[in-house]
Amino acid sequence: MRRIAAAGGVALTVVATPALAQRSYCPERPGLDTPACIIDRGKVSVETGVVDWTLDRQPDSRTDTVLIADTLVRVGITDRIEARIGWTPFGHERQRDRQTGQIDRFDESGDVSLGFKAGLLHPDGKGLAVAVLPFVTLPVGGSTIGSRVAGGGVLLPVTYRLNDTVQLDATPEIDAQPDEERAGRHLRYSSAGGTTIKLNKTVALSLEAQVIRDEDPDDSATQWLSAASLTWRPKKDWQFDVQSTFGLNRAAPDMELAAGISRRF
Repeated sequence: MRRIAAAGGVALTVVATPALAQRSYCPERPGLDTPACIIDRGKVSVETGVVDWTLDRQPDSRTDTVLIADTLVRVGITDRIEARIGWTPFGHERQRDRQTGQIDRFDESGDVSLGFKAGLLHPDGKGLAVAVLPFVTLPVGGSTIGSRVAGGGVLLPVTYRLNDTVQLDATPEIDAQPDEERAGRHLRYSSAGGTTIKLNKTVALSLEAQVIRDEDPDDSATQWLSAASLTWRPKKDWQFDVQSTFGLNRAAPDMELAAGISRRF
């Protein structure tokens, strides 16, 4: 009888033990920052920019760039590591010369990016979370939307969740960026920072800023940007987003408007 009772107690203990809780879904879009959280092992996140429009007005030209279905796929490999691949299947660029009125149009695909993100501290994104994200870009796209030269870089995403409502983000980055003339690579480094505030259980607002220093040998420049974005999560594995980004100095593009959707499988 004691053995039967003991066996029954073990069975009850096993039944009562809860399964490992699934992490909260944390897509990398929208925003200028990159979150430090790692997607669950065995899960896949598909994050797509349905449409993205950028306006860049310079004294002698105006450039409109539209990206369609710019997609990032993240796959949880372990509890601390995720693999990732990104690609822009279609991009349209319209360049207008303000002096002559000449208009050039380009319809091309973009380059492919490959990388992984490793969680160094709190990969679930709770409390103070830190990750490292190295990546490479493969020049498979057109010469206008793409770069024609391989590049790469590394990000160090840092997230600090103050409570269930407020989260702080910072993302320093350093890249080997393809030159404007596509003949080689140069140093490009940046840092972004901001805060995310949950307005209710499904809607969150993010406010961010970023500075980018590009050491292109033909046209070095420093860009200052600000951004605001809204996310809506009607279900735990779905997210819809909109974002507006504004250039704060002459070197930066004037405006970028984007909308996207993310889904975890």
